[in-house]
Amino acid sequence: MTQENNTDFGKLTDADWRDRLNAEEFRVLRTAGTEAPFTGEYTDTKDVGVYNCRACGAELFRSETKFESHCGWPSFFTPLAGDTVIERSDDTLGMRRTEVLCARCHSHLGHVFSGEGYDTPTDLRYCINSISLTLQPGE
Repeated sequence: MTQENNTDFGKLTDADWRDRLNAEEFRVLRTAGTEAPFTGEYTDTKDVGVYNCRACGAELFRSETKFESHCGWPSFFTPLAGDTVIERSDDTLGMRRTEVLCARCHSHLGHVFSGEGYDTPTDLRYCINSISLTLQPGE
């Protein structure tokens, strides 16, 4: 999906989102679901490019920030510069986590974790559902 700069994503209803997304995309992106580990198309991808939000096309992560965390989902150590993602507290499942959402359309992307000891510049792991992303190949 290409970027849709003229769409006011805040005004889309659940019915609108159901028309735009398939059932599994809607479950993850719009109801904060999670895809099963090691099943997503981008878990092991090493292709170069930019990862966009599958719901609205906003640019979110670059392949240069993707790393192998062996957790079952694509992992990035930082989003693109600027305000591409929103982070908010998530107390579901009886634990404190930080949810990551697309700043443009507020779709659920995954969670971010810190202090896990990965050898990355930020010591952060943005654990993102493949189904929340679309890879735009680069050169």
